[in-house]
Amino acid sequence: MRRESITNRDGVAVLLSGGLDSTITLMMVAEKSRSVFPLYIKCGLTWENEELEAAKKICNWFDDKVAPLVQIDLPVAPIYGAHWSLTGQKVPSADSPDEAVFLPGRNLLLLTVAGLWCRQHGVTRLAIGVLDSNPFADAAEGFFTKLEDLLNVYGPPEVRIIRPLAGMSKTAIMHWERTLPLEETFSCIAPIDGRHCGRCNKCAERQRAFQEAGIPDRTLYAFSKIEHGHS
Repeated sequence: MRRESITNRDGVAVLLSGGLDSTITLMMVAEKSRSVFPLYIKCGLTWENEELEAAKKICNWFDDKVAPLVQIDLPVAPIYGAHWSLTGQKVPSADSPDEAVFLPGRNLLLLTVAGLWCRQHGVTRLAIGVLDSNPFADAAEGFFTKLEDLLNVYGPPEVRIIRPLAGMSKTAIMHWERTLPLEETFSCIAPIDGRHCGRCNKCAERQRAFQEAGIPDRTLYAFSKIEHGHS
C-alpha cells in the first residue's frame, strides 16, 4: 500500500502504542488532519501499563488537536498462553534477532479491532506506524490490502488503512519531529520500575535509532546504555 495523503475530512484514527514510530505517525497525522482519534489496544502484555502512560502523556502534547485517547481491551492470554510477552520470562535480549520479538497475529488483531471501531464511529482512515524495514508478514503491503478489503466487505462506511511512514527510514522519521520530547515515548518489553530496562531487544533498537539519527537520547534506562557501532 503506497504512502498517500493523510488529510481526510471525516477523521483519521491512529494506532498509538506510545513508542517512537506510532508517536511520530500521530504527529504527522495531527499536522494534516482536523479530526484525529488515537487508539490504544490493551492486550494484557507485561509492558502495557508503561506504554499506556506514555500514550496518555503524548496525547497531552497536542492539547485539543487530537481527541482523548481511546482504550480498547483485547486480552490475548487465551490465544498466546505462556508466551514471553505475558509471562515476562525469557524476554528477547539486546542481541536477539528481530524475529525474536514477533507477536503472533499482532497487526491482524490490532487492525481488525481498530478497523471495526472506525466503522462504528464513521472514521474513514486508520493509520499505523509501520516501516518498510519491518520483517514480519503482517507488515507487508499485501497484508494491508487484503485486510482492508475484508474490513470493507460489509459496505460503507469504508475504511482505508494508511501507512504514513511507508518509504521512510528509521533515521528519517526520527528527524521528522526531533524538537519534541521523544524521550517520553516508551519502547521497552521488560520495564523495570516504570523505566526502560536498557537491555532488551526493543531498548537496543531504540538506542540505535537515537544514535543513528544523531539525536541525544534522554531516555531513563535502568541499566547502562548498549554500545552500538555505526554501520
